[in-house]
Amino acid sequence: MSGNTCFIGCLALMMPRFAIILVWLFSDYLGRAYETLLWPFLGFFFMPVTTLAYAWAINTNATVAGIYLVVVVVAVLMDLGLIGGGANKSRRDG
Repeated sequence: MSGNTCFIGCLALMMPRFAIILVWLFSDYLGRAYETLLWPFLGFFFMPVTTLAYAWAINTNATVAGIYLVVVVVAVLMDLGLIGGGANKSRRDG
């Protein structure tokens, strides 16, 4: 794994929307994964980690199967707040 890929991966977990902007500006990574700009645009607002995970799976494996499916499912759970303490924090504050 190259240094840039590792950096973008760490950035995606900390600040996924900023990572999407960087990936969109400096590469065609999202364009190769999605046929239209609608899904990355919606993903930017609603499920940014899932958007990046799906783009990674498609660009790396050309399909979402096996371990790539696991990564996308974990990304969905992170976006929904079920992983990372988001759900617990909202229950405590609630």
